[in-house]
Amino acid sequence: MAGDDDRSTERAEMVEQIMLHGQVAAGERGGITLSPRVLQAMGTVPRHEFVPEEVSEFAYADSPLPIGQGKTISQPFIVALMVELLDIQPEDRVLEVGTGLGYHAAVLASLAGEVYTVELIPELAESAAGRLVRAGAANVTVRAGDGGRGWKEHAPFDKISAAAAPEHVPPALLEQLRPGGRLVLPLGPFDEQTLVLMTRDEDGDTTTTRILPVRFSTLTLTH
Repeated sequence: MAGDDDRSTERAEMVEQIMLHGQVAAGERGGITLSPRVLQAMGTVPRHEFVPEEVSEFAYADSPLPIGQGKTISQPFIVALMVELLDIQPEDRVLEVGTGLGYHAAVLASLAGEVYTVELIPELAESAAGRLVRAGAANVTVRAGDGGRGWKEHAPFDKISAAAAPEHVPPALLEQLRPGGRLVLPLGPFDEQTLVLMTRDEDGDTTTTRILPVRFSTLTLTH
C-alpha cells in the first residue's frame, strides 16, 4: 500500500488524534481499544488520495469530508473503530457496502486477504477503482450496484462492513455472512443511528451489540 509520501507526518498526527478520541470514547465503547495493526493501517493508507483535490489539505483532520454526489468520507476515528470491530484476519474475505472514493476499502485491504466493495453511484465506483489501483490496493474489487444485495457470487464473507445506514439489516447481508463472521454497520433512521456489531455463531444465530451513536448517509436499496 502506497504511503511513503511527504504527508506521512500528517498521518502520524491523525493517528494520535484517533488514539485520543478512542480514549475519550472508551467508556461508550465498552472498553474496546484500537489495536496496533489497525493503527498501523490508518497510519499507512494515504487518505489524501481518496478525497477530492479541493479538500485535500484537510485530508488528515479527524473529521468527515465531502466527496461529491452528496456523500462524505467517514471520520478517521469511525473508520478505525469499524475496522477494529471487524477483527480482520489476513486470510479474510471482506464485503464492503458503500465504497465512496475507496478509503475504507483501502484500509480493509491492508489487513485482509480479499475485499469486495459495492457502490451505488457509478461515478464514485469508477473513481474509487482508479484511486485504489494508484494506492496499490491490488486485492480490492469494485463494482457499481446495490450494496444491500451484497455480492452473492463471492459469498460467503468472513466480515461485512457497511458505510451507509439502513433502518433494518438487509437480509442478503446476513445470508452472505459466514458462520463465525462479523457484520459492522450503522443502523436506524437518519437522526437515530447507532453503530452496531453483529456476530453470527456456527449455528447461524446472530448477536447484536450496540456500540455508539453515529450519523451516516442512508443506505439506498433498489428493488
